[in-house]
Amino acid sequence: MYSVTAKNLTKTYRTRVKQPGLRAAFRALVRPEYREVQAVRGIDLQVEQGQRLAFIGPNGAGKSTTIKMMTGILSPTSGALSVLGLSPMENRRELSRHIGTVFGQKSQLWFHLPAADSFKLLGAIYDIDSPTLEKRTARLRDQFGLGDFFNTPVRRLSLGQRIRCEVAASLIHEPELLFLDEPTIGLDVVVKRELRERILEMNREKGVTVFLTSHDAGDIENICQRAVVIDGGGIVLDESVEGLRTKHMTVKKLTVRYAGEYCAATPAWARRFSCAPGCVVCEIDTRRIGAEEALGHLLSLGSVTDISVEDPTMEQIIASIFEKERA
Repeated sequence: MYSVTAKNLTKTYRTRVKQPGLRAAFRALVRPEYREVQAVRGIDLQVEQGQRLAFIGPNGAGKSTTIKMMTGILSPTSGALSVLGLSPMENRRELSRHIGTVFGQKSQLWFHLPAADSFKLLGAIYDIDSPTLEKRTARLRDQFGLGDFFNTPVRRLSLGQRIRCEVAASLIHEPELLFLDEPTIGLDVVVKRELRERILEMNREKGVTVFLTSHDAGDIENICQRAVVIDGGGIVLDESVEGLRTKHMTVKKLTVRYAGEYCAATPAWARRFSCAPGCVVCEIDTRRIGAEEALGHLLSLGSVTDISVEDPTMEQIIASIFEKERA
């Protein structure tokens, strides 16, 4: 069974053309000119129930427009779209009871109220009876570690605390499909790891389908099974995350800081290598040498005070995909 089925899905916007110059701008007030912009171009996509999918691409690729059509916010220009067996536009209210949404830069929580009150309001919106709501709230509070700040007004929470509340709140009605749009944006490493673990736990225990967009390669590697890359409104790549990792996520940046001044000769296995006083920065291709082996070599050079391992940015990964597609 498929949670999402899209066939030749398109979305075209009609936008007003800005005219340069005062006289042309005045004429445009009387006789405006318009042009059509195709944001989504013939997308064919099927997402299996319980699957964790990454929907990725550069800014302006059509990701948000596609999600808005899947959630019933926008109507497709053409094509067929089914989400959990329902038409998002025709059955928007019914669909809302079966999907959850989390947007990293927009909140569904009431800013001046504690998260606990927002959970009660959401329970009323979804017609959840009091005993069931209390049980689900207690479970989500414990699962996401909200106890210390659950009764604190949302405006006083840190970004990490708020996002944990956002994800938990999106699950209060036990949705079958969860849309996550940049859920870890701005979060520190520890909070990101905890949030990813909770999402995976929810997927394993409840079989919730996860539809994720993110510019963080770590989100995709640690959460998703499948990656769909979109650009210019159309799908350019659809494969497993393991395949994406093997082919395109092969570069890692290692930074090692030493107690004393140190600089070494460039190893043969390094793609790039640079030294600064007490610091070595090394870029490796994991198809040639593993990160653990490379770090072992760098650690043996002196007394180490700090280590960091960085993945390529999503922009770099997408650029690599496009370069290989053109080759």
